This record gives sequence, C-alpha cells and structure tokens, in this order.
Amino acid sequence: MKSLQKVSVDSIQPRPMRADGQRKMAALLEAAGEVFARSGVDAPVREIAEAAGVGLGTVYRHFPQRSDLIAAVFQNQVDACADAAASMAAKYEPAEALSRWMHRYIDFIGTKRGLAGALHSGDPAYSALPQYFDEHLRPALESLLEEAVRAGTIRSGVEARELLGAVGTLCCQGPHMDISSARRMVSLLIDGMRYGAAKHEKPEWA
Repeated sequence: MKSLQKVSVDSIQPRPMRADGQRKMAALLEAAGEVFARSGVDAPVREIAEAAGVGLGTVYRHFPQRSDLIAAVFQNQVDACADAAASMAAKYEPAEALSRWMHRYIDFIGTKRGLAGALHSGDPAYSALPQYFDEHLRPALESLLEEAVRAGTIRSGVEARELLGAVGTLCCQGPHMDISSARRMVSLLIDGMRYGAAKHEKPEWA
C-alpha cells in the first residue's frame, strides 16, 4: 500500500517528457475532455483511451485516480483559454482581441460543464482548482483589458475577476447552456464597456 502511495505522489511531479509522450498526453486530455462533455465524468476509462488512441495502461500510469484525470482536464482547458489571450493580442487590435477572447471564454465555460458535478462535489482532490483558474485566466484577461484601455477603446476601472464572474453567470442561467444567447449577452456587455472610453477626449478649444 505504501508503494502505491509513493507512485501517486511522484506522478504529480513535473518530469521531462519526450515529444511523442507530449503528443499522447495532449491527445489523452483532449479526448477525456470531449468524453466528459458528452458522457459525464463517470464515462468508462476504456472509452477515453480509445478516443485518444492510447492503451488503458497509459491512462492509469499517468492518472492513477479518476480525480487526477478530471483535474488535469480542467487545468488543460484553463491553460488553452489563457494561452489564447496572447495569441489574439498579437493578431488583432486590442478591442477585437478582447471581444474574441471573451467569446473564447464562453467556449471554455461550455466545455467545463461536463466537469461541473465533480468540481463542485467537495472532493479535496479539486480544492486547488479555483486558485488555478484565478491565477491563469485573471491575468490573461487583465492584459487584454489593459491594452484596450490604453488604446482608448474601453473604459478603465473594469475588474477582470468581476468580468469573469459576470460572464460565467450569463452562461449558466439554467440547466442547459444556450451558447447563442450567451454570446449575444456578452457582446452587449462588451459594447457597454466602450461607453466612456478614453478616446472620447475634449477638443483642444474646450
């Protein structure tokens, strides 16, 4: 029993992974997220392994407990959403990058609904995930807000944490998420943030 506990502890320590191992891990987490969204977090592990194109042993070697896999899927989805902020900022004007990321955040909320039951179960295995969410997504949104304020396209004083919460509330009004309605409401929210933006300066003669 002690040896099993030692393996579990070691498994959460970061280790260098070969390129093929990284690809398998990425495929596994992606497949698990899709299976969880479709069939719930109690879906058979075999279904996840088959969807990822890996063996059952690979799944259990990396994730001895189902909770390990659920937490890893959530973190993977958070990382993908956070990373999208930088790529959008590099590709689009500040206001457009902010708008596109907010809609990307809606997609994130939609994908994690399959994990909701487990994440809110009170299981201590998930106790660190709210902090992980805040430490990754809040800075990502803050950087987009700061650039949009600097460009004079949205008003200052918008708090990233409050905005994340507001969008989450808009997306979760009932048992079933209405993506199209959520997108419309978030678009209106973004339009509201444009009111009072710094670009509306007084003329020199005022």
